[in-house]
Amino acid sequence: MLAKVERLIFHRMENQDDIPLQRVLITGGTGFIGTALSEHLLGAGVEVTVLTRDRAYAVDHFSGRVRAVERFEEIDEGQAPEVIVNLAGKNLGAERWNEEVKRELVASRVDTTQRVIDYIAAAGSKPRLLISGSAVGYYGARGDEPLDEQQPAGEEYQSRLCEQWEQTARRAEQLGVRVCISRTGVVLGRDGGALSGLLPQFRLGLGAIAGSGRQWVSWIQMQDLIDLFVRFMHDDSLHGAFNNTAPNPVTNREFSKGIGRAVGRPVFLRAPGWSIRLAMGEMAHLYLTGQRVVPERHLQAGYQYRYPDIESALAASI
Repeated sequence: MLAKVERLIFHRMENQDDIPLQRVLITGGTGFIGTALSEHLLGAGVEVTVLTRDRAYAVDHFSGRVRAVERFEEIDEGQAPEVIVNLAGKNLGAERWNEEVKRELVASRVDTTQRVIDYIAAAGSKPRLLISGSAVGYYGARGDEPLDEQQPAGEEYQSRLCEQWEQTARRAEQLGVRVCISRTGVVLGRDGGALSGLLPQFRLGLGAIAGSGRQWVSWIQMQDLIDLFVRFMHDDSLHGAFNNTAPNPVTNREFSKGIGRAVGRPVFLRAPGWSIRLAMGEMAHLYLTGQRVVPERHLQAGYQYRYPDIESALAASI
């Protein structure tokens, strides 16, 4: 099945003809996920344009292999993307939350997505697909409840943020553009993401279980995430929200113990919830609660995960 998917990876069916995917625009293209996706596309001969605040950095980041623009107005009709992947967004865990930081989180996601919609509305040649980011935080803290894509949004700050983000992206549907929403879990991969901050501690034997350790961690290995984005690109029947997570979420205790085994260090420390709240304030809620997310739509569609369990995913990511 994998070989078949790879043959179809940059093609779609339209009037029974295979049409190669040629141009993709990525917002947030120099981030952890955006870099991996861009490299994958470039390797397949796709022309990648990155929307960025720093053109020189983006060009250097990809050794001159992407086209970098700072404004949508720089894209002419002849270079109009067939697919837009909207990954822009300030890291929720980058700094302690206050009202200014919360406004920045909204602006980096919702306002950027609205600019994408405005570009699509004005474009003479519209993309056929918008893939837009979201997160499993959409569901809020729901304890042990299994959460598929049919479940409603939660009530927490990050839930409302994700819901607003998704609603803005869905406006592209009114413009005749297919929309796929990626409710992404914790992404495991080399050279970035959650593991980049955790591995130094765990390698020193200082890794700790957070709080009770019973909160769920919904995760996905980077290669599976890229595969799922590619499926969106070549399968015109896919639309709406998808849980881009692995089929086997784990508790924080299992997650932490798994990292310890992967780096050959025991994990016996525990960071009490009160200490995390003291250090992080409101943002600590992200670490002390979780979501038991199930990728029901991908499973029903028959996707076979490369890394369905946490052990194999960590082995490929460290």
